[in-house]
Amino acid sequence: MKILHITCSPRGPQSVSYRLSQRVMDRLLTQHPAAQIVTRDLCAEPLPHIDGEYATALGGGAKPANGRAASSLALSDRLIAELRDADYVVIATPMHNFTVPSVLKAWLDHVVRIGVTFNATPEGKVGTLADRPVYIAVSSGGYRSGERARQPDFLEPYLRALLPTIGLKNLSFLSVQATASGPEAVERELGGQFAAA
Repeated sequence: MKILHITCSPRGPQSVSYRLSQRVMDRLLTQHPAAQIVTRDLCAEPLPHIDGEYATALGGGAKPANGRAASSLALSDRLIAELRDADYVVIATPMHNFTVPSVLKAWLDHVVRIGVTFNATPEGKVGTLADRPVYIAVSSGGYRSGERARQPDFLEPYLRALLPTIGLKNLSFLSVQATASGPEAVERELGGQFAAA
């Protein structure tokens, strides 16, 4: 049993998204105490963005002409292996400018890979990964959903569209909103969302 825990906040363990995700992790570990945890902190160890050489190697199917592109493909292979091997995936992410942080986008660009995690067919893209539970713990400074929402939310619709492309359809979103309202509001939101999880 493996749990892949992906964290995306520059605030690390003090971040609200991390704290919410840790409650999910605690619940999973209660159910599966012998589970192996693989942690990928995308802020502490940021991934390189996709570059031209990497994209050319993917698009043409040719062997990379230099070490940099080969290294990028090897990194992508490792990230995909972590994802493929996980029985559960827990993603802790803040909302940055209405969407995912760039560090999470970089990870997604490495794991959403044609011919590896999805195939292009006449009917569209078809994921190759076996489905498994994916928990996404989201924090946002304002309200992104509900009657008090005053900002657009491109994060959840984006992940709901992208992750099924690679086969991950069992998605559960947990959210702590209005983190800019102060610690008491955050604690209320944390308690309420975890109770609903």
